[in-house]
Amino acid sequence: MKKRDDLTKDTPEVSEGGLSRRRFMGAAALAGVAGATGLGTSVMSRETWASAAEEARNKAHVAPGELDEYYGFWSGGHQGEVRVLGVPSMRELMRIPVFNVDSATGWGITNESKEILGGDQQYLNGDCHHPHISMTDGRYDGKYLFINDKANTRVARIRLDIMKTDKITHIPNVQAIHGLRLQKVPKTNYVFCNAEFVIPQPNDGTDFSLDNSYTMFTAIDAETMDVAWQVIVDGNLDNTDADYTGKYAASTCYNSERAVDLAGTMRNDRDWVVVFNVERIAAAVKAGNFKTIGDSKVPVVDGRGESEFTRYIPVPKNPHGLNTSPDGKYFIAN
Repeated sequence: MKKRDDLTKDTPEVSEGGLSRRRFMGAAALAGVAGATGLGTSVMSRETWASAAEEARNKAHVAPGELDEYYGFWSGGHQGEVRVLGVPSMRELMRIPVFNVDSATGWGITNESKEILGGDQQYLNGDCHHPHISMTDGRYDGKYLFINDKANTRVARIRLDIMKTDKITHIPNVQAIHGLRLQKVPKTNYVFCNAEFVIPQPNDGTDFSLDNSYTMFTAIDAETMDVAWQVIVDGNLDNTDADYTGKYAASTCYNSERAVDLAGTMRNDRDWVVVFNVERIAAAVKAGNFKTIGDSKVPVVDGRGESEFTRYIPVPKNPHGLNTSPDGKYFIAN
């Protein structure tokens, strides 16, 4: 048998105090669990550990024939689908095809699904982000789920009574729909979505100058799935959310520098959150105070600079997510 000095010298698993790293980490983890479970800082016995583990397992276990308390909807990313998981079991219950082709259900193969996808089979892929359920008076009503396709600039609607996609809308004048949120009160009249990338306007290959390039904030009618209006903004849009009054929405913006290289987009210490006055925008569109771009008939208003439709609030550079606090008092950008 080697002496401790020899063992320490030859075996990296052993610390100077003679306790192996593996045993030390195991003991630390055990002590941490003991503290977290309210059992003090002493190491639990094997029996106490087993009892605590069994109690935790029982809280999440949903037995055969029983139902989960909640159902969650996850974006499928480049799979182009939505996945439904039970909570707390976290079992995958089903997959809802949206922008993809699914041979198991015939989605993208049957005439009905081809028509929903656009009929022309132009896109057979999607990049799903930000699934959100329709609301009435600020609470989920279980009617629809909306999700975006960043790859091909589309938004889809899923009927939750049958768990199937029933509408897909192509968004004009913009590229790469990313953040998507819904009007919360009085109900989901609008689906709000950000187009992330700045592109020439109109994007028909005739002009590539940055002076005539920008992106837009888009509102979709939740019932018809028609594009209701768009707002031109400064900067690249990222994520968005709506308030609990129905009057405002807000989006994070990065690249206030209007740069086309990484170093340039990091130059400013601050970018901004853009707040949109939904009532003013809708009123202007109703009054005919808008323009159209290219072949699109969608009403477009200008929200750049000192506009009546927007306010730009400085925040630290390159913000990403944006959420409304549950008490309705704050927009929170990270």
